[in-house]
Amino acid sequence: MTRTLVLGGTTEASKLAKALAEAGMDAVFSYAGRTANPVAQPLPLRVGGFGGVDGLLRYLREEEISHVVDATHPFAAQMSRNVVQACAEANLPLCAYERPPWHPAAGDNWIHVGDIDAAVQALPETPARVFLAIGKQNLAGFAAKPQHHYLLRLVDAPEAELPLPNCSVEIARGPFDEAGDLALMQHHGITHVVSKNAGGRGASAKLAAARAFALPIIMIDRPQVPPRMTYGDVAEVMAWLFHTPDQPASGA
Repeated sequence: MTRTLVLGGTTEASKLAKALAEAGMDAVFSYAGRTANPVAQPLPLRVGGFGGVDGLLRYLREEEISHVVDATHPFAAQMSRNVVQACAEANLPLCAYERPPWHPAAGDNWIHVGDIDAAVQALPETPARVFLAIGKQNLAGFAAKPQHHYLLRLVDAPEAELPLPNCSVEIARGPFDEAGDLALMQHHGITHVVSKNAGGRGASAKLAAARAFALPIIMIDRPQVPPRMTYGDVAEVMAWLFHTPDQPASGA
């Protein structure tokens, strides 16, 4: 018998949860707890951090988890690193369910950077109107350039004062469409876009809108995580679960 832990928070994780529930498989869905109203899931839920590698190891053993699927956001790198280490120490099979990154298309003006600090440095010195499409976790660094007006699109309304002195906030949950993002950027007079290369369709509309307006996109490349078995669709993950014994899969 298998008991699967799905580390979620993405559209892909929700698709997998639906497939697991429909197949009648024993699984638990874990949210990091960063949004006030996460998407409902058809599996038993746990919400919150594990407490590092040691806490995750304890949870895996206490809950008798047999398989782990890392379907977290591509930028949840610390969580992914912890999962690789914990599964190796617990001798459990692990796979990642990961959407492919975006790639520039004809007409795109992307400035590739390696991290948040580099994205801040890539912004101009003269005042600009920046669509900061990176969520709420990494805003503080942009306070180093307070001359810009920042547009933030967040899932939840901020509970505390934002670290940016000059910003506007739109509360919305994706998926978004190109027409809506065109209107959003036009309304706010956006001149630059900062984005994490999250991949997927739900947040790609801003790329098409920026292309239409010939705006530069400062694209933050994905962080590196240790090698692990990686799949790109639900069917592949389900096949892996059905055919992987209770020991680490090759490449995990």
